[in-house]
Amino acid sequence: MPRPFGFTYAHRPDGTVTITHQGRAAGTLRGERAAKFLGEVESGDAQLVMARWTGAYKHGNERAARQHPRNRR
Repeated sequence: MPRPFGFTYAHRPDGTVTITHQGRAAGTLRGERAAKFLGEVESGDAQLVMARWTGAYKHGNERAARQHPRNRR
């Protein structure tokens, strides 16, 4: 499965975490959720964790896209 890329995050001094995807804001986390996110991102694959937290993960069209003639190998 190809890995999503282009995600970054910024941890601000007030505890807020902002996740961006290719330069655009994809999500903002505060408080307990921000702390949980930071724990996950440090212990796993950061790109996959950010994709999951922003909801940009497994939209259901992966199988159909794989079968498209442009994507066949």
